[in-house]
Amino acid sequence: MADPSCPCGRSDQRARPLPYGQCCGRYLDHFDTVPAPDAESLMRSRYTAFVRERADYLLATWHASQRPAQVSFDPDVRWLGLEVRSRSMSDGEHAEVEFVARQRDASGRASRLHERSRFVREAGAPDDLVRWYYLDGAML
Repeated sequence: MADPSCPCGRSDQRARPLPYGQCCGRYLDHFDTVPAPDAESLMRSRYTAFVRERADYLLATWHASQRPAQVSFDPDVRWLGLEVRSRSMSDGEHAEVEFVARQRDASGRASRLHERSRFVREAGAPDDLVRWYYLDGAML
């Protein structure tokens, strides 16, 4: 069976959707050894983690200063797609990514989550690998 397209919507140079295993899957399924290489990749992989209800990955990639005790999912929400609007680096350790994520609830009502997320790059416990972490976001 072919690897399904990654929920984040990233595509190759020919505008073909990347398979999950070649895209966000490598970060979600191998977080201990394969951290996301940049803030946009981390943001995309966190979107995919929401789609796949991977609380473990979301918590592991949330900066310790802002990390909630747990992440819960609404079983009636269906994620419909992700659009990255912009990305910027303020220095080698700080970045922002603006995105719009679309979803539909059980009643069929669609909504959009428009956020400018902030990320920080630093060594983290327990392995001291340098990784990107989600810090916080501002709703737009």
